[in-house]
Amino acid sequence: MSIDIETAAKVAKLARIKVEDEALPALAQEFNDILGFIEQLNEVDVDGVEPMVSVTPMRLKRRVDGVTDGDQQEKVLKNAPDAREGFFAVPKVVE
Repeated sequence: MSIDIETAAKVAKLARIKVEDEALPALAQEFNDILGFIEQLNEVDVDGVEPMVSVTPMRLKRRVDGVTDGDQQEKVLKNAPDAREGFFAVPKVVE
Protein backbone atom coordinates (compact mmCIF):
# COMPACT_ATOMS: atom_id res chain seq x y z
CA MET A 1 0.00 0.00 0.00
CA SER A 2 1.29 3.41 -0.89
CA ILE A 3 0.21 6.74 0.58
CA ASP A 4 0.08 9.62 -1.87
CA ILE A 5 0.11 13.35 -1.08
CA GLU A 6 -3.69 13.62 -1.27
CA THR A 7 -4.14 10.80 1.25
CA ALA A 8 -1.55 12.36 3.56
CA ALA A 9 -3.46 15.65 3.39
CA LYS A 10 -6.71 13.85 4.19
CA VAL A 11 -5.15 12.05 7.17
CA ALA A 12 -3.75 15.35 8.47
CA LYS A 13 -7.18 16.96 8.13
CA LEU A 14 -8.89 14.07 9.93
CA ALA A 15 -6.27 14.29 12.71
CA ARG A 16 -6.83 18.05 12.80
CA ILE A 17 -3.15 18.71 12.23
CA LYS A 18 -2.22 21.71 10.12
CA VAL A 19 0.34 20.64 7.53
CA GLU A 20 1.67 23.11 4.99
CA ASP A 21 1.50 22.07 1.34
CA GLU A 22 5.30 21.93 1.03
CA ALA A 23 5.46 19.48 3.98
CA LEU A 24 2.95 17.01 2.51
CA PRO A 25 5.47 15.01 0.40
CA ALA A 26 7.64 14.40 3.48
CA LEU A 27 4.57 13.39 5.50
CA ALA A 28 3.47 10.96 2.78
CA GLN A 29 6.99 9.46 2.77
CA GLU A 30 6.88 9.03 6.56
CA PHE A 31 3.54 7.24 6.27
CA ASN A 32 5.01 4.96 3.59
CA ASP A 33 8.04 4.23 5.79
CA ILE A 34 5.76 3.30 8.68
CA LEU A 35 3.67 1.03 6.46
CA GLY A 36 6.84 -0.57 5.11
CA PHE A 37 8.00 -1.34 8.64
CA ILE A 38 4.61 -2.88 9.44
CA GLU A 39 4.90 -5.07 6.34
CA GLN A 40 8.32 -6.23 7.59
CA LEU A 41 6.78 -7.13 10.95
CA ASN A 42 4.09 -9.15 9.19
CA GLU A 43 6.82 -11.32 7.63
CA VAL A 44 8.10 -12.48 11.03
CA ASP A 45 7.15 -16.06 11.88
CA VAL A 46 5.57 -16.03 15.36
CA ASP A 47 4.05 -19.50 15.32
CA GLY A 48 4.59 -21.20 18.64
CA VAL A 49 5.69 -18.00 20.39
CA GLU A 50 3.67 -17.35 23.53
CA PRO A 51 2.62 -13.78 24.35
CA MET A 52 4.72 -12.19 27.09
CA VAL A 53 4.03 -9.64 29.78
CA SER A 54 7.69 -8.71 30.01
CA VAL A 55 10.99 -9.56 28.36
CA THR A 56 11.85 -11.63 31.40
CA PRO A 57 9.60 -14.59 32.21
CA MET A 58 7.52 -13.71 35.22
CA ARG A 59 4.13 -14.40 36.66
CA LEU A 60 1.87 -11.52 37.53
CA LYS A 61 1.04 -11.07 41.19
CA ARG A 62 -2.39 -12.38 42.00
CA ARG A 63 -4.71 -11.62 44.85
CA VAL A 64 -8.12 -12.70 45.97
CA ASP A 65 -10.84 -10.59 44.41
CA GLY A 66 -12.68 -9.65 47.56
CA VAL A 67 -13.92 -6.54 49.32
CA THR A 68 -11.32 -5.49 51.86
CA ASP A 69 -12.70 -2.11 52.81
CA GLY A 70 -16.25 -0.97 52.82
CA ASP A 71 -19.29 -0.04 54.84
CA GLN A 72 -18.07 3.55 55.15
CA GLN A 73 -20.98 5.34 53.54
CA GLU A 74 -21.36 7.95 56.28
CA LYS A 75 -17.62 8.69 56.34
CA VAL A 76 -17.50 9.13 52.55
CA LEU A 77 -20.60 11.31 52.42
CA LYS A 78 -19.11 13.69 55.01
CA ASN A 79 -16.89 14.99 52.17
CA ALA A 80 -19.86 15.70 49.90
CA PRO A 81 -21.00 19.30 49.59
CA ASP A 82 -24.58 18.01 49.32
CA ALA A 83 -25.72 14.50 50.26
CA ARG A 84 -29.30 13.27 50.36
CA GLU A 85 -30.74 9.86 51.23
CA GLY A 86 -27.29 8.27 51.36
CA PHE A 87 -26.11 9.53 47.96
CA PHE A 88 -24.13 12.44 46.51
CA ALA A 89 -26.56 15.12 45.34
CA VAL A 90 -25.63 17.00 42.18
CA PRO A 91 -27.32 19.85 40.35
CA LYS A 92 -29.70 18.93 37.56
CA VAL A 93 -27.95 19.33 34.19
CA VAL A 94 -30.57 17.86 31.82
CA GLU A 95 -34.02 19.36 31.56
